[in-house]
Amino acid sequence: MKQALSKYLPEGEVLEAGIHGIGLESEIRQVFRKCICDGDKIMPNEHGITLEVSKSKYSKCDVYIGISANYLILAECDIYKHLYEFHENPDTTGVTVREVDHCIRLEDIGNCFALKEIRSCVVKNVWMGAVNCTVTLNNGSVIKLQMPKRGGVGNGMPHHAEYRDRILAVLGAMN
Repeated sequence: MKQALSKYLPEGEVLEAGIHGIGLESEIRQVFRKCICDGDKIMPNEHGITLEVSKSKYSKCDVYIGISANYLILAECDIYKHLYEFHENPDTTGVTVREVDHCIRLEDIGNCFALKEIRSCVVKNVWMGAVNCTVTLNNGSVIKLQMPKRGGVGNGMPHHAEYRDRILAVLGAMN
């Protein structure tokens, strides 16, 4: 889990907590400048366009959920399919636009979110002690996650309850 989450952790950040959870649904929007889309990659191009990439998934999947001092990090436990949509020269009002300086694989989009970009997080208790979180970002992206009360069978994952509480405290403070 730590290895999967560390892949998306920005330089200088330290993973403070990580758990196994369930991705319920996601609609992620990111905008890139000076780029071209080439198959399953976004490539830098000085004369390229501004491109909005929407990455969506509407079915459950296993994910690792992590938190650092400044970021929420998600890493899928397996290879899952997503719906991708592309819009050239979108309206960028109020949206963070990222300038592309290296090749970005589409599967690597939507795995790391600055906590300052989170507009709200609605936390609801559901069955058997699990918690559902609906995270809404400033750009309109929505991520729905479920965090089980226990991680794993038997005694469960070490520190799961502690790390889950730490993640929920950070996300819950976003309201």
